[in-house]
Amino acid sequence: MADKQQVRADIREFLTTRRARITPEQAGLRVYGTSRRVAGLRREEVATLAGISAEYYIRLERGNVSGASESVLDGIAQALQLTDDERAHLHDLVQTASTSRPAARRRPPQARVRPTVQRIMDSMVLTPALIVDSRLDILAANELGRALYAPILSDPVKPPNHARFLFLDRHAGDFWRDWGQAADDAVALLRGSAGRDPYDEHLSNLIGQLSTRSDDFRVRWASHNVRAHLTGAKRIHHPIVGDLELPFESMPLPSDPGQSLVMYSAEPDSASHAALHLLASWAAQPQEPQRSEQPATDA
Repeated sequence: MADKQQVRADIREFLTTRRARITPEQAGLRVYGTSRRVAGLRREEVATLAGISAEYYIRLERGNVSGASESVLDGIAQALQLTDDERAHLHDLVQTASTSRPAARRRPPQARVRPTVQRIMDSMVLTPALIVDSRLDILAANELGRALYAPILSDPVKPPNHARFLFLDRHAGDFWRDWGQAADDAVALLRGSAGRDPYDEHLSNLIGQLSTRSDDFRVRWASHNVRAHLTGAKRIHHPIVGDLELPFESMPLPSDPGQSLVMYSAEPDSASHAALHLLASWAAQPQEPQRSEQPATDA
């Protein structure tokens, strides 16, 4: 992931997988006959939709993107019906492939959580809150956040990592009631991070570890799906209070590049709201959930 050849391969695979998912009918093209050797669009069809020559698009899809203009990339994004997150990912990959690798490793995102941010989180007594970085490392939490994510935070490897728990800990399927969706979201977030900073050594090591030890991760990584999961709901089975469904908001911290504040809040008068209050009471006690810390080799 950390060299130009790999970035070009990522461009090729990203464009190929996006092209394969769009049918001619979805693209508004008329199809004559029934013999097509590809499920999605042909390269020539993408070129036509993007307003460029077929030869030029084929060169771009092979990762030879030097000199590709913003308008060309936007035309390809429109032809492939990319989402805003996918469009940004394509631009990130092309920018990396078109510029020289920095002579020195760029400084990684700040790992230290500022005291002001920690105090703000600590003031949220009934709101679980976490600081997560672009690698899905959990850098800090308030008391209720630590109680909510206790099974993840108990990982002896520090800092605890959301993706590592999902794919390498045998308890992940019990904790996440919709493990598949949580896994898809985590990989899509890591894909976006890798596109923004392909020279992040810590991220490369994490992806290498997960790819080596988890078939589930490898399959999802190969799909090249990208999504910034900034809002939604998490469905959790907590070992102390049982089932929870918690809407969340993730807010990037502009002063701390790579860090996001993630906050959860249950619907008023819901079973999850009552369970969250019970968890807050439990968190005030000097105890921790009991579980084995022995990781599994796969999710």
